Amino acid sequence: MHTDTSTTHVRAGAREWLALSILILGVVILAIDGTVLALAVPALVSDLGASTTQILWIGDIYSFMLAGLLITAGNLADRIGRKRLLLIGAAGFGIASAIAAFATTADMLIAARALLGISGATLMPSTLSLIRAIFEDPKQRMRAIAIWAAGSVSGAAVGPLVGGALLEHFHWGAVFLINIPVVVVIIVGGLFLIPESKNPDKPRVDVLSALLSIFAIIPIVYAVKRTLGHGMDGTNIVAAAVGVLAGTAFVVRQRKLETPLIDVRLFRIPAFSGAIGAIGLTIFAFTGLLYFFSQYLQLVRGYGPLLAGVAGLPMTIASLFVILIVGVVVRRLGRGRTIGVGLATAAVGLGILAIAEGLDGYLLIGVSLSLIGLGTGIAMTLGTDAVVSVVPKSRAGAAASVSETAYELGVALGIAVLGSIHVAIYRSQLVVPDGIDDATAAAVNDSLANARKVLNPDVPLEADFFAHAQHAFTTGMQYTSIIAAVLLVIASIIAWRAIPSDSLDADPVNH
Repeated sequence: MHTDTSTTHVRAGAREWLALSILILGVVILAIDGTVLALAVPALVSDLGASTTQILWIGDIYSFMLAGLLITAGNLADRIGRKRLLLIGAAGFGIASAIAAFATTADMLIAARALLGISGATLMPSTLSLIRAIFEDPKQRMRAIAIWAAGSVSGAAVGPLVGGALLEHFHWGAVFLINIPVVVVIIVGGLFLIPESKNPDKPRVDVLSALLSIFAIIPIVYAVKRTLGHGMDGTNIVAAAVGVLAGTAFVVRQRKLETPLIDVRLFRIPAFSGAIGAIGLTIFAFTGLLYFFSQYLQLVRGYGPLLAGVAGLPMTIASLFVILIVGVVVRRLGRGRTIGVGLATAAVGLGILAIAEGLDGYLLIGVSLSLIGLGTGIAMTLGTDAVVSVVPKSRAGAAASVSETAYELGVALGIAVLGSIHVAIYRSQLVVPDGIDDATAAAVNDSLANARKVLNPDVPLEADFFAHAQHAFTTGMQYTSIIAAVLLVIASIIAWRAIPSDSLDADPVNH
């Protein structure tokens, strides 16, 4: 590194930017793994006989484990070293990917996805906290985080493209095997390029707090998911109660500890609490919709897996464009207002998508995806920068874990809540015609993927029923798109009002 004479900050050099490329690989494969499986759902149903409930668990369990363990992993990274934990997590991710690739049952795949989530929990806060440690100059750090956020958003959008290309030619397990060479690059490149970074005080990770954080997050997410899917019952009430009690005990304990897992006082800082809220709502809306969008393109539009992946490219390109413009925009509008405008832009994109899903042609879909990618990219970049900038470098892992927990809770709840709403609307729109047997009707009611599997397009009655099911699926997509747009409008208002519109070099702590 070299010092810029115009500032007191140490500026990053070529080695640091190369190290960033390794960190970006880590977040990209995590984001890809969150969405790559969406394209493989039809193949999974055929090969493993997965039910709708199992399909949702395959999507959810990855984020559940990530969300539940991120806080502990972030604090562990501060103690034992962020680089060390990153490399351990990468190795675990590669092993879990191999297990998932060769899963022979839906339950085995769910278990493998859980292992991927556990390994991923050690990767995500490590990547962000290492960026905080490596890039001391605020402007360079914001650009690095913009690239990091673009990797995350692009990874989520590129996941279907990668999956589509593989599914055109290989077994669905290939979507996991591609992780292994990337993991090798992360481990080898990380060993040579990434500097070790840790809290010099080596704070003790409070085991009880770690357990309480896990028992606060996972039961509540489970209760929400199960209530939306099956209605309220005793199991859901008990799970929710366990989560609330554990969460309350966790907050009380954090206030008493000298080195808490989460410094709850940070939430008094408008830039921090507003950014966390905006990140969570953004990802909730974004991934909840994206999980079913690839199925819509294949099962309703009739796209092949590769074409469905290519159809998502406008979102990726727009999120990369953020890297070029975010600095200029934030200097003109300030941080809070820029995040608000970004979220409002994404909301407009979702509103257009709701219209486009009911029309022929692709152009309007492409426009809507561009707006969604641009808006969420801006919001994620500046929201994340606000979070990691308010804490000392020594606590970067802990702060990063809070940001990533909001992200993963948004992913898990987005898939669970918007996914369950979509399924409920789909089923409510179905009308089974006379002449369709009960077993076939049950399969169609379960999912559109199963409908394609059991309905014969050469039989007019069954072909008409499949067209009706496609319309029901599209209606569900339109409603969830509108719900997601409303959520982003709410997030936009939160960001505009709660996050200070400070200058780029201002310290959010003092605002």
